[in-house]
Amino acid sequence: MPEHSDFPANDARSQAFIRDGFLRIDNAFSRELAAEARAILWRDTGCDPHDPSTWSKPVVRLGMYAQQPFAQAANTPLLHSAFDLLVGPGRWLPCRSMGTFPVRFPSAEDPGDAGWHIDMSFGLENSDFMSWRANIRSKGRALLMLFLFSDVGDDDAPTRIRVGSHADIARLLMPAGEDGLSLGELARNGFAESAERPEVLATGAAGTVYLCHPFLVHSAQPHRGTRPRFMAQPPLLPAQPFSLESQARCPVEEAIRQALSG
Repeated sequence: MPEHSDFPANDARSQAFIRDGFLRIDNAFSRELAAEARAILWRDTGCDPHDPSTWSKPVVRLGMYAQQPFAQAANTPLLHSAFDLLVGPGRWLPCRSMGTFPVRFPSAEDPGDAGWHIDMSFGLENSDFMSWRANIRSKGRALLMLFLFSDVGDDDAPTRIRVGSHADIARLLMPAGEDGLSLGELARNGFAESAERPEVLATGAAGTVYLCHPFLVHSAQPHRGTRPRFMAQPPLLPAQPFSLESQARCPVEEAIRQALSG
């Protein structure tokens, strides 16, 4: 896909996003930027990239990253065009940092964080993450994004995605109104509503980005490969609240409306 290609408003990819809950973008940022970012991340892990004996934990969580390679990776013309397609021009805020990096290492040890979930979007000031919330208008989050900063194959702990599961979550959230539901409430039955959905893996070369509906059910998994996986999951923040009543709905809003009317 060319670096500067646009996404027409009536592009079939918007319909695929509404149906499946995600859009994969290859070559969203360059392999050179990915390599620059990995060098910073390797340093902060405290591990030696050339000595697997130093990879002693299944996952190392690193903090916020706003350095140049991260900011550039999040703000390519191709990604901005995709944000305009899925959220709407002027309706999203530029991503200035990459948020937390869960760096996953090859390990037979349970990483302890491989449960199905959605990423919550408000109430994040609460120290208990099970109290974090989401509501039917996806207050505080326009998209979930998966940025691959290393090549990720089937064995390299790719994120598991339940295709179309955003519709199941929309139907759960609707009766809860503006207050929404907490992660604890949504997870009470283990996200069984989406258990029969087909599953895909978020694989790809470094520079691949998955743009996901905020309600998409996904899960981490253990790393069974040979090289560590570097991936970030920053939110795309909205510049204005979503509206389900508007006649001109973006694909994120339209996916919710179709779930509620289907």
